[in-house]
Amino acid sequence: MEIHDLITPKSVVAALRVTSKKQVLQELARRAAPICGLDERQIFDVLLEREKLGTTGVGQGIAIPHGKLAALSRLYGLFARLDRPVDFEAVDDQPVDLIFLLLAPESAGADHLKALARVSRLLRDKATTTKLRGCDNADGLYALLTESPATNAA
Repeated sequence: MEIHDLITPKSVVAALRVTSKKQVLQELARRAAPICGLDERQIFDVLLEREKLGTTGVGQGIAIPHGKLAALSRLYGLFARLDRPVDFEAVDDQPVDLIFLLLAPESAGADHLKALARVSRLLRDKATTTKLRGCDNADGLYALLTESPATNAA
C-alpha cells in the first residue's frame, strides 16, 4: 500500500481554513464526499464516531482521522495542511496542522491497518513533515507525499 494508491492531486488541500476539530472533520467530509461518491454527512458521522473512541491526533501536530463505510469499494485518502493549527485533543496536547483522512470499506480489515501504518510512518518522518509544513501549494504537497517512501529516508 503506497500513498499514491490513496490520494490524487485533487485530494490534497494546501491551506484549509478551519478553527476547530469539529470544523476540520466537517470540511474533510465535505471535500471527501465527491472524491469517494458518498454523502458528506455519512462521512462526518463515521469520523465523529471514531473520535468518540479516542482522538486520532497522534502527536507532533499530526492527526489521522479515519473510518469505515460499507458503501466504499476501496480505500480513499485526503491530505490537508491547515492554514493555522487547531486543538485536536491530540495525545501530546499540541495543536494539529497536518491531517491525513483515511476512509475504508468495512471489509478492508488488514488493508485498512496497512494504510494507517503507512500514513503513520510517512508522517512520523521529521524531514517529511518539515517539508510539508514549508510547502504552500497542493501540487507540491502531493509530490512530497508520494515521492520515495519514508522508510527509505536517511
